[in-house]
Amino acid sequence: MGVVNSKADNLKRKTYSLAIMTGHNNGVNAMALSDDNNMLATASDDKTVRLWRAKFDGYDFFSVLVGHEDYVNCVLIEDIFVVSGSADRTIRKWNIDTSDCLQVFRGHKSLITRIICTGDFLFSSSYDRTARCWDFESGECVRVFLGHKRGVYPMTFIAAEETDDCDDNCCNRQQDDSQNNKDRLVTGSADYTAIVWSFETGRPIHIFKEHSGAITCMATDSQGKILVTGSTDHTIRTWNIDKGERVRVFVGHQSSITCITVINKIVYSGSADHTCRSWVLDFGDLARVFRGHQHTVSCIKYQDGIVYTGSGDGSVMCFDSKSGSLIRAFKGHTAAINAIQILDGRVLSISHDSTVRLWDATALPTNEVNHSQGEKTTVDISSTDNNTLGGKKTAHRMESDRFTPYIPYCNGHSTNTDSTQLPHNIDGDGENYAIDYNFYFSNTMVN
Repeated sequence: MGVVNSKADNLKRKTYSLAIMTGHNNGVNAMALSDDNNMLATASDDKTVRLWRAKFDGYDFFSVLVGHEDYVNCVLIEDIFVVSGSADRTIRKWNIDTSDCLQVFRGHKSLITRIICTGDFLFSSSYDRTARCWDFESGECVRVFLGHKRGVYPMTFIAAEETDDCDDNCCNRQQDDSQNNKDRLVTGSADYTAIVWSFETGRPIHIFKEHSGAITCMATDSQGKILVTGSTDHTIRTWNIDKGERVRVFVGHQSSITCITVINKIVYSGSADHTCRSWVLDFGDLARVFRGHQHTVSCIKYQDGIVYTGSGDGSVMCFDSKSGSLIRAFKGHTAAINAIQILDGRVLSISHDSTVRLWDATALPTNEVNHSQGEKTTVDISSTDNNTLGGKKTAHRMESDRFTPYIPYCNGHSTNTDSTQLPHNIDGDGENYAIDYNFYFSNTMVN
């Protein structure tokens, strides 16, 4: 079962802790929320997915999904289904209400790194150098995106623009530029490249090659026209997706980039140099440096003028996006933070310490500030809107939610605390390609 601790004593001590959810027997790698935030799914090294149902002051344990034969690396919720990807090379679809495993998607030859869902289709990336597209209902693999030379990590799906109300001039323009108005998948890899794929043909449209390190994270602007990639080469690069051209290089981080999000015209990035930074998308100018963490910034979110970051130091921090000042720090986890979610004045965090925590993020000072930067809150499609292909929903692009590239795999999964035990790119043929991952937070306990 799962256990949820009382919040009263924690609030008295000003830790801002609302609830601690226990039950996993090993590190928690990923989480997903339902559209209404009433159901939380958490994926763990203990080979299970746990479901938690919302209550007034947190989440209660609901059920545990058992069936994977190795650690579970990614999870999402789509309608009444939970989908999970594992190091056992499979993807499983579960019924939320009954906890039954409905389907097992087989085909990948190595561990699953990311999954995203568009409603009709499920996309997955893997260490086997491929991304795959699956029919969500039948479980049939309908596309294999083959072309990367090493493991594939982040993905972004860009749906075609709607054309129902298009006038003659618009339609003529789209006819001339028809390839850019079709569904596309973008993938990043340890082979230093990002590839824009045609969903229709499964073939590359553009290959972006200028990085000199693994591509660990990516995002797009609100229009789905500019791709932003972060790499172990310490740089962020922007690319024109339609033209296949590099636009700018953002230089300033002193170590590998681990996570990226784009809010309107601002890029927020986290790095193994212990900082988060904000940049002007159109010009590449550094706007702010957010300091306070003592280890790798593993995940980042933005809402209402506040930048939220999770770190290998076990803390979650809240920064004013305009001034860069630290507003609040949530401390209590005893190992690295793997992901965070923001909802209704609260922060959810998962950690390799095997717990899920809920924090009080109300009454933050900047909630009353007029944010003249124009950084209005936008929907993080990866966690709250599973848009479908062909523009059936309003959102036109979606990104894999778990931006941090940390995957605790090293010739067989290990959770020991030896920081010299580094992850590798394990490809389908069994050949190991070591990546420059010496910056990654290990599973060590936080002092």
